[in-house]
Amino acid sequence: MRKYKFGRVKYVLLAACLLSFGAAIIIYPQRYISRCFEGFALWAECVLPSLFPFMIIALALVKSGVAEKMSLPLRRVTGLFNLPENAAICFVLSIFSGYPAGSKIIREFYDGGALDSESCRLLAPLCSTSGPLFIIGSVGYKMFGDGRAGLKIFAAHVIAVMTISLIFAALSKRRGQGTKKRLVPSKNALYDTFYGAVISVAVAGGFIAFFYTYVQFLDDFNIFLPIIKIFTPLFGGECAGALCAGLAEATTGCSMLAATDSFFKAPLAGFMITFGGASILMQQLSHLSGTGVSAIKFILMKLLQGAACFGILCLFCLVM
Repeated sequence: MRKYKFGRVKYVLLAACLLSFGAAIIIYPQRYISRCFEGFALWAECVLPSLFPFMIIALALVKSGVAEKMSLPLRRVTGLFNLPENAAICFVLSIFSGYPAGSKIIREFYDGGALDSESCRLLAPLCSTSGPLFIIGSVGYKMFGDGRAGLKIFAAHVIAVMTISLIFAALSKRRGQGTKKRLVPSKNALYDTFYGAVISVAVAGGFIAFFYTYVQFLDDFNIFLPIIKIFTPLFGGECAGALCAGLAEATTGCSMLAATDSFFKAPLAGFMITFGGASILMQQLSHLSGTGVSAIKFILMKLLQGAACFGILCLFCLVM
């Protein structure tokens, strides 16, 4: 009975959020339509160039069967952390491609029968990473105007994701052994690669544009105000506002942080990128749906990784 009531409340809240947003767009079309366009422009400038080429490379390796063969020499290493033999190549492709490639690759292996649900649960947080082109290029050089800041954020991001995920996997009572079934190479690998990459990258753009616009809606109606008041004494008003925006859409939050001159500028950007925000989290969960990955546990793991990245970057900023 309690579960039924919770389900009703959840759907009522979701309906209220979406309908109120739709009403705001009807009442103020110029404001939100132009904002949506800005979201797509942000995706085209900062995400598309860094994601699409690597998504092609990653899917080409998976669809052709090369990725699975590359993972075989590393199975002893992955076995030390209770991870399946495909874990190493999934992580490498994830870290070079960026969100949401890791989740997409896990789904490819799962659909092909090469990963079981337990393996997906252990791999999901490990293969949830942003890429170097986005962090170093888009955030570091373009937004912050400092490539070294991008390098620091990328290093802290990788350390945080790997450390938290590998500890979680090593302490897990259940082992992610994968399956004995091998991934069958696609009969039309070239078409399947480009089709999968185009669809995934386009969907990512839709998520970014929607949440970029939704952030403006939340800001217009002061929905963020209570949260901003909580974080303002810690980080200052501008950073607190950027953090709230980043919890919905990380790229937007990083762009806002770039205009500040706070000590917490890089640490908060690292937290946003590593946690992902609602936009990136939903992109990943859409790929992981049906694999056995718990959405709540996955989000909690990302929150823990984000907190670790924040702490590492605070240390970097003090020492370097």
